[in-house]
Amino acid sequence: MILPIVGYGDPVLRAVGAEVTAEYPNLKETIANMYETMYNAYGVGLAAPQVGIAIRLFVIDATPFSDDEDLAAEQQKQLKGFKRTFINAKIIKEEGDDWSFNEGCLSIPDVREDVYRKERVTLEYCEEDFVMKTEVFDGLIARVIQHEYDHIEGVLFTDKISSLKKRLIKGKLKNIMEGKTFQDYRMRFFAKKGR
Repeated sequence: MILPIVGYGDPVLRAVGAEVTAEYPNLKETIANMYETMYNAYGVGLAAPQVGIAIRLFVIDATPFSDDEDLAAEQQKQLKGFKRTFINAKIIKEEGDDWSFNEGCLSIPDVREDVYRKERVTLEYCEEDFVMKTEVFDGLIARVIQHEYDHIEGVLFTDKISSLKKRLIKGKLKNIMEGKTFQDYRMRFFAKKGR
């Protein structure tokens, strides 16, 4: 089922996600709905807070990045078919150089800004089987993980841009809060008139 994506300004996007247990009600269905919602919106990642659920869960399918002809063949191969569910993720280490990439977010449509992140991340997490894993990710996969991880910590990519850029997008963010934005996927807006 395609769920509405929560728009900028909703308090759920600022909540730190609660731990998920194996007994969490309808977890498999929630995960399936999140993938369907993400694909419907042409996203590569989606965190549970973005569909109004403040838990430590996000999904990623980086395959669309594998078509980028500017990437080395090895990177394209790494991204193709990278589909993963992350439950109770915890970043153990971020390392390497800071590098900039133009990021966007399904909860903040029509806003894209350059964000600096570390090139490598060590992550502890569970997949759907609840077996704990520790893995190192780099490049674009590390970036998508860091972006989605921020969501389960109540952080948005717009928090990581300069004050000047924040002032420049203030009007766009206000419009999103009020539902004055148009996109090809369902959204739920926090301060929409007549709600």
